[in-house]
Amino acid sequence: MDSTPVPGDRTAARRSLEALALGDAFGERWFPLFRPPRQAFAEVRARRTPHEPLWHWTDDTALARALHRVLEERGHVDQDRLALCFALAFDADRARGYGHGMHLLLPQLLGSPGDWRTLAPGLFEGGSLGNGAAMRVAPLGARFHADLGHTARQAALSAEVTHAHPEGVAGAVAVAVAAALSVRGEFTLEAVTARTPEGLVREGLRRAAGVPFTTEPWRAADLLGSGRRIRADDTVPFALWTAARHRGDLEAALWATAEGFGDVDTTCAITAGVVGAATGLEGVPEAWLLRREPLD
Repeated sequence: MDSTPVPGDRTAARRSLEALALGDAFGERWFPLFRPPRQAFAEVRARRTPHEPLWHWTDDTALARALHRVLEERGHVDQDRLALCFALAFDADRARGYGHGMHLLLPQLLGSPGDWRTLAPGLFEGGSLGNGAAMRVAPLGARFHADLGHTARQAALSAEVTHAHPEGVAGAVAVAVAAALSVRGEFTLEAVTARTPEGLVREGLRRAAGVPFTTEPWRAADLLGSGRRIRADDTVPFALWTAARHRGDLEAALWATAEGFGDVDTTCAITAGVVGAATGLEGVPEAWLLRREPLD
């Protein structure tokens, strides 16, 4: 087990976290709760900034903050501490859009965090293969970018607390590695695929690597999935495709990701966490930064 504290790059981790929160809050604007689908489609295509004065972030950011907190405290993924921090984040505000599995799991971890070892594998008969572990992990990858093997192992440990299914773990590994490579200036879909465990996520990444960047994002989402099934293999390939398509431009990456709709807060959180690991919030419209709910 990777339990030796590694300080890592705290600046890169914070860049990624700030961007992830922006992507999460931006993506949330396009759900039917805020505007009908036809209006959302038209506004995304027109690149029209959502008018709401405050863009709240969701469980994606709440759990990314909890993971970031543990890494700041311990320098590595302490799984029991992480389970407790996830439970505390959930308990502090249960209306952040948590999925059904987290409503089942996290309340039980509040009083007994070590029970994740038996409870997480029991979710959905074999553990969750959802996109929750992937959506929160980019700052971890940014932090540990100097050692890709360490990045992958720490990402897997962070996933296991809630997403025990191999595909849920693979999604987290893929996103963390992508964020690490982004900081290093070496991010390609092929490089991420090579370090992702075998399975459906890796197959999806392999397909994504074959989709030309000239493809319209909505079409790429049709080919790769954009999170409508709330599975890692249906979410991570498209989100990383748009991140690779716009690796130096966070604003463009987010508009392209939004064109895929689906689980758009999560795809935008993943894309932003990866791109922003290198760019930070540079180049993003000031209006976006003023509207995004603060992290602290």
